[in-house]
Amino acid sequence: MIFPYSIQKVWEVVTSIENYAWRSDLVRAERCGETQFWEYAKGGAVTVFTTEKIEPYKCWSFRMENRNITGRWTGLFTEEGGQTQLDCTEEATAKRWVLRLLVKLYLKRQQKQFITDLQNALSK
Repeated sequence: MIFPYSIQKVWEVVTSIENYAWRSDLVRAERCGETQFWEYAKGGAVTVFTTEKIEPYKCWSFRMENRNITGRWTGLFTEEGGQTQLDCTEEATAKRWVLRLLVKLYLKRQQKQFITDLQNALSK
């Protein structure tokens, strides 16, 4: 996805754990040490994220886990001509076989909502 904003602005919004209000799916987010943070979804799920790689204005990658899934998210940031491209890759595996068919649909919906929320936050 390409955003008509500087890489600094996009990076700041995406990586600021404490400033989660732009995310329509969350009720709370908090840091738990240097490399870990927790997100509390409106539906009640708590997801634990553990940062694996962080290169400012280039890459942010972390593992994620909650009661239903385990996985990994990577965001690659590039800038050209004052615009920022954000390539997000998300992989997840359901912990219960019943949910395995739904994981892909869940991830698509989550990514779509994330991008919509991010576009709204950046435009303000």
